[in-house]
Amino acid sequence: MTLAAGTTVTLFVRRETPPYGWFVGEDEQGEPDVLFPYGEAVVRRPQPGDDAELFLFHDDKGRLTATQRKPLIQLGELARLGVADFHPRFGYFLEMGIGRQLLLPMKQLPEERRNVWPQTGDELHVVMKHDKEGRMLARLAKIEDFETVIFRAPDSWKGEWKEGWVTDVYRDGVFVLVEGGVLGFGALGFIHESSMSRPLRIGEKFRARVTQIREDGRVTLSMRLPKETGRVEDADRILAFLRERPGGGMPYSDETPAEIIQKRFDLSKSAFKRAIGKLMKDGLVTQKGSWTYLKEEAAAEPVNETGETSES
Repeated sequence: MTLAAGTTVTLFVRRETPPYGWFVGEDEQGEPDVLFPYGEAVVRRPQPGDDAELFLFHDDKGRLTATQRKPLIQLGELARLGVADFHPRFGYFLEMGIGRQLLLPMKQLPEERRNVWPQTGDELHVVMKHDKEGRMLARLAKIEDFETVIFRAPDSWKGEWKEGWVTDVYRDGVFVLVEGGVLGFGALGFIHESSMSRPLRIGEKFRARVTQIREDGRVTLSMRLPKETGRVEDADRILAFLRERPGGGMPYSDETPAEIIQKRFDLSKSAFKRAIGKLMKDGLVTQKGSWTYLKEEAAAEPVNETGETSES
């Protein structure tokens, strides 16, 4: 048997060597002689001659070391790990449950799109592998890595709001693992950029609505409300904004650039235009040039759930 970092093995306790701990190996003698430090005996303290189930890792000096702590991931496995820290030279350090962290090298992330890189507290789906020296490393999970742990989304999910994590980012959208709850690990999904209310980053957890269950069991998602519901809610927000403005006017209209609309109202240009269109149709606002104005009769009238004033 070849001892490898990232694996759990049963080893023979050869001897105790204070103040360090125990030396363990495959049998009573021979190489390697692996240190099992006192501080890593979190389950029980063994005696020479015992067998001990231990997880192997490399310490700060590159020596193979053993622990009784239970890792969240092992060699070849897929797991979701939290981002603990970032180093601009090396990459992301992920919590793996043994009091030390697993490195995700920077080369695993798109160099030209740093705006989608994870932040501390995000959770990444990774697979543990080895570098050339046999040390533990993480790589971002690929679609094929999920195949043995995901399930087909049930038809009952359509229209429901679900939580999920971004697993990868593409030019036109993001791939997602949708949380499975009692069903298990989760189902794969995709959100097109046009269905996002804001940009998403790798490892970010968010909520989205299931708009389609595909034949292959994957789902299509949207962060936006159904158009009619969203149009009413967006109209209410804009109307409330206008009522708080001096003179009931705002320097935003159909002519306003999309990036300004997004920054000011957290709406896409199309959603903004739909909401303004509803307010104009209902006779609540008017536009003059690049400005939108509240009509005098709408200044104090509340809007009900259908978007109509109480006198409509």
